[in-house]
Amino acid sequence: MRDKYLVAYDIREEKRLSRVFNKMKGYGEPIQYSVFICDLSLKEKVLMISALKEIINNREDSIIIIKIGSSDKIINDLIELIGKPPEIPERKSIIV
Repeated sequence: MRDKYLVAYDIREEKRLSRVFNKMKGYGEPIQYSVFICDLSLKEKVLMISALKEIINNREDSIIIIKIGSSDKIINDLIELIGKPPEIPERKSIIV
């Protein structure tokens, strides 16, 4: 079973920020600066968290992961946006 997650992060150092962003591109689609939508299995979620823990500084950085529903739900039913909506392509695979 796959679920959709909203992942947002606050990374204090530019090099770590770039590494987190590049790692997240393998797990989801950016919808705003430092905010991703990810369609993940439980195993993929565990792998993503493990990869992010290797990059961040626990004393300075923070990441929030919010489960927003089943992957079969339409994203527009889960998130309300104001202004220009992000373009979120349908993902076929995860690149790790």
